[in-house]
Amino acid sequence: MSVHARVYQEGRLHEADADLSQVSEHLRAPGCLVWIDLVEPTTDQLALLADELDLHELAVEDSLKARQRPKLDQYEHHLFLAVRAVAVDPDDGTLAQTEVHAFLDTNWIVTVRSDSGFDLDHVVERVERSPQLLGLGASFVLYAVLDAIVDDYFTAVEVFDEFYDDMSEGLFEERPIAQERQRQWFEMRRSLVHFHRTVAPLREVTSALSRRRVETLPERLDPYVADVSDHVIRVLESTESLRELASSIIETNISLRDYRQNQIMKR
Repeated sequence: MSVHARVYQEGRLHEADADLSQVSEHLRAPGCLVWIDLVEPTTDQLALLADELDLHELAVEDSLKARQRPKLDQYEHHLFLAVRAVAVDPDDGTLAQTEVHAFLDTNWIVTVRSDSGFDLDHVVERVERSPQLLGLGASFVLYAVLDAIVDDYFTAVEVFDEFYDDMSEGLFEERPIAQERQRQWFEMRRSLVHFHRTVAPLREVTSALSRRRVETLPERLDPYVADVSDHVIRVLESTESLRELASSIIETNISLRDYRQNQIMKR
C-alpha cells in the first residue's frame, strides 16, 4: 500500500509528497494541478479524498470493489474511469491484471491501482518532461496513463504472437508433444481469451474520449486521445487474428494426432 500526492504549478512539480488533507487547499491556487496515486488504498483514505474532492459515492464504491469492467462514467463533478493493465508470462501462460481506476476533474486526478504490478514511474517521468501539456490539466495525465497501459497491450500481443509462432513450427515434429507443453498451450489460450475480454470494452471508453463526448478534455489533447483509441483498435484486430490462429493450431494438432495414431494402427 502506498500513497503519492504530487502538486504541480504551471506544469512544474511544486510538491512531491503533499498531505491528502490539504489537497483542497492546494487546488485553490491558480494554475495548480494535483495528481494523487494510491496503491491498494484503504476505505479511510478514499473517504478522506471523497470529502476533499467531492467524489461521488458510487464511484468510490466501484473503486473499492475488485474486477470492475473497463468503463467511463460521468458524474456531476468528475469522471470515473476503470481500465486494466496486463502482463503475460510466456513460461506458464498466466495473465496478470492490475485494475487501474481514475477520478478526474479539470485540475486534479486520482489514480487507484489494485496492486503494484503496473508501474507508474515511467508515466510520471513522461508527464513531467512535458510541462506545456501538463499545463493543460489533469486530462494529460489521464492520457499518459492510458497510453502506457495500451503500450503494454502491444507487448502482450508480441508475447502471444511469438508463442503461437513457436507452436506452429513444432506441430509437424515426429515426437509427441509433452504434457507440460500441452498444459502451457491451454493456459496461453485461456489467457488470450481473458486478454480479449479486457481490451474489448476499452474500445468504447477511448471512443467516447476521442469523440469529445467528455467536455472537460481540452481540444489540444484530441490527437493524443485519438491515437490511443486507434492503438486499442489495432490491438483488438491483432487479438482476433491470434484467436483464429490458436484455434487453427489446435485443430491441426488434433488432426495430426489422429493421423499418427492411424499410421501406428496400420503398422
